[in-house]
Amino acid sequence: MFTWFIASRLFRHSDDVKRVSKPAIRIATLGVAVGVAIMLLSTGVVLAFQSEIKNKVLGFGSHIQVINYDSQNSEQYKPIVFNQETFSVLDSVPGAQTVSPFCIKPGMLKTDNSFRGVMFKGVGERYDYSFFRKHLIDGEIASFPDTSTTGKLIISQSLSKQMSLKVGSDVYAYFFEDRVKARKFKVSAIYCTNLTDFDNKLVFTDVSTVQKLLGFDTYQYSGAEIWLSDFSQLPEASSYIINKVNRTQDPYGAYYTSMSIYEMYPQIFAWLQLLDLDVWVILILMVCVAGVTMISGLLIIILERTNFIGILKALGASNSRMRHIFLYFSFFVILRGMLYGNILAFALIFIQQQWHLIHLDPTVYYVEAVPVTVDWAFFTIINVATLVICVLALVIPSYLISNIHPAKSIRFE
Repeated sequence: MFTWFIASRLFRHSDDVKRVSKPAIRIATLGVAVGVAIMLLSTGVVLAFQSEIKNKVLGFGSHIQVINYDSQNSEQYKPIVFNQETFSVLDSVPGAQTVSPFCIKPGMLKTDNSFRGVMFKGVGERYDYSFFRKHLIDGEIASFPDTSTTGKLIISQSLSKQMSLKVGSDVYAYFFEDRVKARKFKVSAIYCTNLTDFDNKLVFTDVSTVQKLLGFDTYQYSGAEIWLSDFSQLPEASSYIINKVNRTQDPYGAYYTSMSIYEMYPQIFAWLQLLDLDVWVILILMVCVAGVTMISGLLIIILERTNFIGILKALGASNSRMRHIFLYFSFFVILRGMLYGNILAFALIFIQQQWHLIHLDPTVYYVEAVPVTVDWAFFTIINVATLVICVLALVIPSYLISNIHPAKSIRFE
């Protein structure tokens, strides 16, 4: 209690100390505050960016796809049967929220002035349309029927600008196989995700239209997509499908296989993982900055308090107690710096979330403004780790007190 009391008294009167140690304490506090703020902000931005990209990729795909085994080595999807029995198995996958069959066929959209090669993705009543409704720009997104054709088409904003299309516009699609097949569609909705690789490549229509263009039977599809209620359930769900579905045969003799989102888009997730390395570099650098400023501040304070240390030693205070006093004092300075850093970080996060002041080029970063989030678990770990590392870094410098002799230090000015 004695050491804690003396340290708290020193801290409360730190603004009254000599002209050298006062700015040193402020610089140390500032170093910790800036370091903590940068660590929290960088972590919040990277986590939000990773989540944003993951959600967009999931919006175009799913956590897991079940397809024909032969589709893995083919340029086009091979047919595979999904009937009531198959859906009952897939619906029982742990964490499964939505199971939706789909059909995909390459084709070409053509207007009077332009044409574009795209992939037509047919979806039905089971499909989760919430992602596209969230990113809807114009029109209305209604569920496509499973068994009837609608002639409606959902396209991206970038594609609509390239081809001068708007909601209600008619556009012809051409499909090339043994003979050219033509279909007329009406644009029913326009969306924008800023994920250009997908926006420029995929258009959506009812599954029945694409199914007929592919020449599939009633229950034959290109595959089925499974969305889970949480990303963390992906390993368990994948394992379940591998054991229950993979390598089984449909009525036509085709074998089922499955792919997780990591296997479907390995480049995207490898890129997102690289961002974790960037965060670690920032965290290490900022902890080093905070630690160095605190060590410098502690040494200056010890040197300026040499007379004070000598008096306490003369009164019987041990080296251990003196070290504890200055470590507790440093602990208070670190806490104050962390408090300021947290206030600054949360204020900037709130401002960016509310008003999106910092904008990005969506063609490069896939988002229009810097995303940021608050992850309480990560933020708590960062604060605790910073506090522990900074205090531990001060233990060795505190041994300088052992070299201070009472007789000499009392006369020291």
